[in-house]
Amino acid sequence: MKQQQYPSSLLEDAVNEFAKLPGIGRKTALRLCLYLLRQSEADVEKFGDAFIRLRKEIQYCRVCHNIANTEVCDICSSPGRDQSTICVVENIKDVISIENTRQFKGLYHVLGGIISPMDGIGPSDIEIGSLIERVEKEEIKEIILALGATMEGDTTNFYIYRKLASFPIRITTIARGVAVGDELEYADEVTLGRSITNRIEFSSVIK
Repeated sequence: MKQQQYPSSLLEDAVNEFAKLPGIGRKTALRLCLYLLRQSEADVEKFGDAFIRLRKEIQYCRVCHNIANTEVCDICSSPGRDQSTICVVENIKDVISIENTRQFKGLYHVLGGIISPMDGIGPSDIEIGSLIERVEKEEIKEIILALGATMEGDTTNFYIYRKLASFPIRITTIARGVAVGDELEYADEVTLGRSITNRIEFSSVIK
């Protein structure tokens, strides 16, 4: 395919950067760049500054590993949350999806991935150790496993279950039949909310 020609190397550089984003092809990248060129310089600077600040100033909560503006995120520091319940998720997108249901009032623990031997990802590569530390140090009554219904997700769920089996806590999982993991963000809020409310004992899943 013939390489598209641009009237300016500056435009080409900008298109190349936009095209690195997931789901953005070169035609869409060009359209976005041309749109920004039609905006005021102040608006474009504000646009760019938002991403620079995001990269430089964003923090990860030292408790749950969610993104935050401060050392401890708003969810972990909120007196209105149920401090005895932790929902374990794979990534930050899952936190956003569950929060949008407004059905869960507990805390979270973001693993930052799932166990995947094929990809060289083991238990020590994700935040399982810090989850166990939370259960040891905090007054936790329930752990909700909300990982993907995939082989890797099930492996991670089972590993965590085995690690926490000796603690006097309830271990549950969200009701199956709802998209989880990478697809959790696409589940409608009502269905996802019900799957959390109607969660089941994890032990019943593995029998």
